[in-house]
Amino acid sequence: MNEKSLPNRVLVMNTLAFTVCFAVWTMYGVLAAFLTDAHLLQVDKAQLGWLLGAPILTGSILRLPVGVMADKYGGKPVFIGVMLFSALGVALTSLANTFAQFIACGLLFGVAGAGFAVGIAYTSVYFPKDKQGTVLGIFGVGNAGSAITTLLAPTVLKNLTNNGENLEGWRQLPLLYAAALVVMTVFFALLTKNRKPAEAELKTLADKLKPLRDVRVWRFGVYYFLVFGAFVALAQWLVPYYLNVYGMSLATAGLMASIFSLPSGLIRALGGWASDKFGARTTMYWVLSGCALLFALIVAPRMDIMSPGQGVLADRAGTVVSVAPGEIKVDDHPYKLIVANAEATEGGTMSARGSSLNEGNLILPTQSSWQEPIVKVGQKVKKKELLARGTTHVYFQANVWVFTGIVFLAGIVMGIGKAAVYRHIPDYFPNDVGVVGGLVGVIGGLGGFFCPILFGYLLKLTGLWTSCWLFLAKRPTDNTCQHLGLATQHS
Repeated sequence: MNEKSLPNRVLVMNTLAFTVCFAVWTMYGVLAAFLTDAHLLQVDKAQLGWLLGAPILTGSILRLPVGVMADKYGGKPVFIGVMLFSALGVALTSLANTFAQFIACGLLFGVAGAGFAVGIAYTSVYFPKDKQGTVLGIFGVGNAGSAITTLLAPTVLKNLTNNGENLEGWRQLPLLYAAALVVMTVFFALLTKNRKPAEAELKTLADKLKPLRDVRVWRFGVYYFLVFGAFVALAQWLVPYYLNVYGMSLATAGLMASIFSLPSGLIRALGGWASDKFGARTTMYWVLSGCALLFALIVAPRMDIMSPGQGVLADRAGTVVSVAPGEIKVDDHPYKLIVANAEATEGGTMSARGSSLNEGNLILPTQSSWQEPIVKVGQKVKKKELLARGTTHVYFQANVWVFTGIVFLAGIVMGIGKAAVYRHIPDYFPNDVGVVGGLVGVIGGLGGFFCPILFGYLLKLTGLWTSCWLFLAKRPTDNTCQHLGLATQHS
């Protein structure tokens, strides 16, 4: 191999391998949505969260031991092992029928997510410290694998099932993922060369784990829980979100979800550059603040509310002499009424309006009020008696294009944040990137496991799909870290 081109070749192969692993890791985001929508798998929203989280759990908790192995044996053999084991697990998914079987298979092929810790350690040994941010940011582009799944898997499923006529055709999808992993493994084995960190052979396991006593490592993990864990969760959760909230087809929902996940993966390289130039600490503050703002903007759900409004009271006693849609007359005193428009009285509900894709583009909530007589001619009324009942109609479309635009921006911000977190590691732990990166990856990955489950339970309890945004809108600050016992140290 040409030694001069070797670092760049290893970077390219690591990135491609990570992309394939990430696509496999998030496969359930599309497959679970398809199976439940086609009634091939009966699960409630909480169980859906568990299903989406199962692969993420394995890939998360194995990042630390896999990172240790990468430091000890080098990244090449470990990455090959991860991909081959994942290929076996995802192939077995084609045989699953029950919820428990899908959970078990997800736990097996979820090992693919541990490829991140291997790639971080393997990439970092080939490049000097001043390029680590940019290089690890480029490697992180592999997050775009989730976008490949959400973008292509629905169309592949459509073709495999012959537009739904042969639903069992879905079983070929996991086999295609397994084949992709095997092919990637062959190219990876042929085009890379193993290398270990300089001091790896001199360290015992206790020495390798020693950096984990540093509170800074755990602080990085807390941040990564949100910018990476939430990203992984949303990359999958957005598919059923679009299906249910906006009534889209699976293919369209996958396309819309990829608008969030694809830019987030690609922009990660920019996040590495920004962290090198402005500092990872500064970059992270901008990222966390931006996420809090963007998620807060989409907390309000689609709504169509009829509420009591301002009525009309008699200001004197008397007898009703006439009642019309726009006026009530008591003795010789007229009371003007606000008349409802046709939209308010005929089909003004969200169900009558139809899909948001066809009802125009309403950005802000709309509101209309009217008054309806409740008295009859000849009726005697007292002072302060209600003559006409008021009604207020509030409608908020939660426009799909505005929502998608905000989610798109959130994905970009989270992509920058993912690179910013990992930019810290080579500076503070140059010879322990695998171990430290593994633990940070574990904590971050656990966010991808817990968030879909939490989203599912929040949805089940509140009945609101937007409840997930309320949870994510809370921005962690230094005070948050202090409450967790993670005192902030200057970076």
